[in-house]
Amino acid sequence: MTARALVLIGPMGAGKTSIGRRVAKALRVPFYDSDIAVVRAHGPIEEIFAAHGEARFREWERDAVRDGLAQDGVVALGGGAVLDGGTQRALRDHRVVLLTVEPRVVAGRVRDSTRPLLQDGDALGRWTSIMDARRPIYESLADITFDTSHGPLQQVADAIVAWARTAPDRQEHA
Repeated sequence: MTARALVLIGPMGAGKTSIGRRVAKALRVPFYDSDIAVVRAHGPIEEIFAAHGEARFREWERDAVRDGLAQDGVVALGGGAVLDGGTQRALRDHRVVLLTVEPRVVAGRVRDSTRPLLQDGDALGRWTSIMDARRPIYESLADITFDTSHGPLQQVADAIVAWARTAPDRQEHA
């Protein structure tokens, strides 16, 4: 039987890892984070970008996403993982949750970020540009959206758990 993951997508700073861990714990399933998997296998993301470039990072990210989707559980994807066409197709067989966050809230989360794509001096401006470019992809892939801008992240996690317990699995596409 094919694994059916609950996949969290969204921009940098939306809380995918923090919320994903909480959702997995509540559902009593494993948690997998594609960025963490890449870091464990290849080193810090900022060092990967510096030494090997974004293209190589995306290649390793694609492999990590494939590994994560091959198992049951909660899978958090790096913000740019959805740019890959193969990943987009693979997500059709999984329940996908989009986490969003308002720019004014994410400003504090990314202000001193070491994230390579936010290193041009205006992290919030860069984040906003990236989010605007990716938003149509995120929205086209998502079954449901939760905003992480207000209230404790645990409330968002609880809402996702409630949804996950009632949302049907996606049917495999031929």
